[in-house]
Amino acid sequence: DLSIAQGEVMAIVGPSGAGKSTLLHCIGTLDLPSSGRIWLGGEELTGLGGAKLAAIRNRSIGFVFQFHHLLPEFNALENVMMPGLIQGRSRADMKRPATELLEEVGLADRATHRPGELSGGEQQRVALARALVLNPKLLLADEPTGNLDTATSDVMHQLFFDINERHGTSIVVVTHNTVFANSMPRVVRLVDGLLDRDTKTEQGAPDGEPA
Repeated sequence: DLSIAQGEVMAIVGPSGAGKSTLLHCIGTLDLPSSGRIWLGGEELTGLGGAKLAAIRNRSIGFVFQFHHLLPEFNALENVMMPGLIQGRSRADMKRPATELLEEVGLADRATHRPGELSGGEQQRVALARALVLNPKLLLADEPTGNLDTATSDVMHQLFFDINERHGTSIVVVTHNTVFANSMPRVVRLVDGLLDRDTKTEQGAPDGEPA
């Protein structure tokens, strides 16, 4: 059993093949478990159809992966706007929140640049802004800095904490970066698909309803 409180920041660690990404994908409903149940904000997700799960992901869950998965034919601003456009919102409606998030991640001056014109770190910051543009309850990140150099990784790591502080977003990160993991208020370790250790630092997790 694993319960994540609203507003909590947590790392999932463990050796390769332990099931970290699979767990993250199950939390985000990209994969469904063969047994057990998944709840998000009081709603049970297991058993829902694909269309309903897709709508919940679009509305309530943001994803950041090791590879940014930006659309190359669109600029940074358009990529950040994309989840809202998929939801049926207008470009005019999405422009302001997308612009504000690009400013928040330090890319206000790169809004009209396409992914091919951005560095790896800038692309990941665009991906982070895109994941947040619909103000999700939950942000899931799978090795989000695995392809970045140390200095750029440090910037991304700090952004996760800043986002949590400003928006109260629950954040779950799969990482092999021990320094980043150890800076988290909570660290869950998996071994062979099982929860081996669940550790909270002195800061502890925020009190609140499970996310």
